[in-house]
Amino acid sequence: MSEDVKTKPHNLDEVMLAMDVVDTLRHDADMLAYDLAAPDREQKLIERLREIYEAQGIEVPDDILREGVQALDSHRFAYTPPKPSFFAKAYIHRGRWGKPLLLLLSIFGAVWVVNFAAFEMPKQAEAKKIAQALSVDIPKALEKGKAEGLSLAKTDEIRQRIKAIYTGGIAAAKSGEHEEAVAYRDSLDALNARLRQNYTLRIVSRPKELSGVIRGANDDPNISNFYLIVEGIGANGKPVSVLITNEENQKPDRVKKWGVRVPKTEFDKVVADKRDDQIIQKSLIGYKKIGYLDPEYKIETSGGTIVEWGQ
Repeated sequence: MSEDVKTKPHNLDEVMLAMDVVDTLRHDADMLAYDLAAPDREQKLIERLREIYEAQGIEVPDDILREGVQALDSHRFAYTPPKPSFFAKAYIHRGRWGKPLLLLLSIFGAVWVVNFAAFEMPKQAEAKKIAQALSVDIPKALEKGKAEGLSLAKTDEIRQRIKAIYTGGIAAAKSGEHEEAVAYRDSLDALNARLRQNYTLRIVSRPKELSGVIRGANDDPNISNFYLIVEGIGANGKPVSVLITNEENQKPDRVKKWGVRVPKTEFDKVVADKRDDQIIQKSLIGYKKIGYLDPEYKIETSGGTIVEWGQ
């Protein structure tokens, strides 16, 4: 393109003329086919275009005709369609795959919703509940339990035990050990429950009920252990539920009757007392006072207990 064509500003009419020239060239296929290989191609095309426009009564300057020819060669006004892409093809054929994909997404969405509602939400709620327990509820319960226990305890040994449980529970809560912290809290609650209890310890003396049993030792069948069957009687005259640890398996159990191990001499005294009229005259064998963990016995006993025996 000549220098004046490059720098000369074009108005809209000139641009439109140049575009029309290009369009005319494209539509005159015979002329293009003939002139494409000619050495003086540009000049011949300009002359041919001038004839076409003059025949239509249109006067077009040579510079516009020349610019049109050059624009054709440079494809300036040509539309080159983009190469088909994956996304374009997918959009064109969306009618074929759209509904199946929508159905598949709906299924996945439903599965996700069900999974979230059935599993994730409960897990998140449980995690939030545990975090609340570790940071607030358990420490608060331990603090309250320690204060109550110390106010009830009658011995330094019991007070030290309360403080040790409290310290262990707080440490477990701070470490995020939920089950361990709960165990400490429950242990302190159980200890305080024992401290609050107040009852008299009596040998069971009712028709068709055992007042004592003889058990063989677990490690030596030749050794016999003697137990009196007892119950705690509260201030209202009714049996109370007491947490007892079975010395035969070390498992705690809450019961209203249990066996207290005594020497054979004490066991024989009860047998003799009951033998004459089936009534035990001296059935009272101890007291459990508030602030203490264990009863105070009036008879000799090792303190061992059982919660099961044959009838």
